Amino acid sequence: MASVKALAARVFAWNVHRKSSKWIENPVASQQRTFENLIKQAGQTRFGKDHDFEKINSHADFTRLVPVRDYEALKPYIEQILEGESDVLWPGKPLYFAKTSGTTSGAKYIPITRPSIKAQVRASRNAILNYIHKTGNAAFVDGKMIFLQGSPVLSEKNGIKTGRLSGISAHYVPGYLQKNRLPSWETNCIEDWETKVDKIIDETIDQDMTVIAGIPSWVQMYFEKLRERSGKAVGELFPNLQLFIYGGVNYEPYRNKFENLIGRKVDSIELFPASEGFFAYQDEPKQRGLLLLLDAGIFYEFIKADEFFEPDAKRHTIGEVALGVNYAMVLSTNAGLWGYNLGDTVLFVSLAPYRVIVSGRIKHFISAFGEHVIAKEVEYAMEEALRKTGARVNEFTVAPQITPGDGILPYHEWLVEFEKEPEDEARFKDILDKSLQEQNSYYFDLIDGHILQPLKLTRIRTGGFQAYMKSVGKLGGQNKIQRLANDRTLADALLDFQV
Repeated sequence: MASVKALAARVFAWNVHRKSSKWIENPVASQQRTFENLIKQAGQTRFGKDHDFEKINSHADFTRLVPVRDYEALKPYIEQILEGESDVLWPGKPLYFAKTSGTTSGAKYIPITRPSIKAQVRASRNAILNYIHKTGNAAFVDGKMIFLQGSPVLSEKNGIKTGRLSGISAHYVPGYLQKNRLPSWETNCIEDWETKVDKIIDETIDQDMTVIAGIPSWVQMYFEKLRERSGKAVGELFPNLQLFIYGGVNYEPYRNKFENLIGRKVDSIELFPASEGFFAYQDEPKQRGLLLLLDAGIFYEFIKADEFFEPDAKRHTIGEVALGVNYAMVLSTNAGLWGYNLGDTVLFVSLAPYRVIVSGRIKHFISAFGEHVIAKEVEYAMEEALRKTGARVNEFTVAPQITPGDGILPYHEWLVEFEKEPEDEARFKDILDKSLQEQNSYYFDLIDGHILQPLKLTRIRTGGFQAYMKSVGKLGGQNKIQRLANDRTLADALLDFQV
């Protein structure tokens, strides 16, 4: 018999689904309403005055007055807020800055306001409630739940608290989940990731864990240490484990490894969160794609990825997008980001409702010879190779080798850490390469025209990727391995960890 808590969760889930249906069924109107509210509320801010918000009455006005910006271009406004000024990007001051790792400017400070954190928390909650509504499964609410996240310890300057997004989110776990939540606050505050994972194992190994959430690569590390400590599969340790919640990277290349570590299949929910906002979650357990949240204080624009760097690239609104086109996602938010290039690219896999998959990063691709290979393509190729050969991987990345030596054709190098190696490496490589050729006609033409040779595989030793991340101070938390790059910075560093 279901518990009172589980029955209440089902009722709550039904009510949330009913409310969500209103904007899901009226997506264009929801985005227009969001757009108008954002412009109205920020009209008297410094940014609003600098960009003549009082003259904005349409999306055309907005695109004329507000250019697309990345963090570097927005940084002068951020610095004013950091110095203590109010009403810069959004009325008042942000509640928080989410500190993230920048590439060209060191640390990035992304503002989080009261309405934006409220929207993030609501989206996280609704993702779980939607799963309950669609599956009828609410039993997991009676067990223990673990969220592998950054430290909730925050610094403060000029009245604004600063920390990692996952650490900020730790302050907003609903009261009705606090008794179920692990690890302890003290353990969550540990900064060193390896020490933290060991302590988490101490606190969870004998508990009735039903939900585990986190970035797959770091949850994998937790699972491996659990198995090493106990000698048992994770699913044997936690017989009631029912749900894995993840975001940040594509889970499919990890799925076989996870099922091997757990010893059985477990339902999963994919999320699309970032410091800049919570954008989408998996609304249908058995369907591909994430429901784009169109009433969460974020106005979306989409620019075709192959046109993104053109000066007059068209900025499409939600009603103008098409299926199967690779778009860069641009945001204007109730945290004060305006025409902000998130850096992520998405593909729409459904327009009713609007569902996306994350296809990569606008700056992360391989196009050393004009092939423009993106993350979605290499991840799908890896899924195919794993499925057809029974191999399992811990991690991988891809980079071009442009100058392999005199008389040797250049190639793509796949650096792979296997958990279970393929019996036939040549077949594994052939499946990878053929899959990439089938997905990407430019890559096919380069192989067919003998401009490139088929890919090369470099084995990375067990634990090599984690060792590399530790060596650069990015072990754990929200840090992720870059799936592919157009240069060899990461690839050459990983060669120190090859078999």
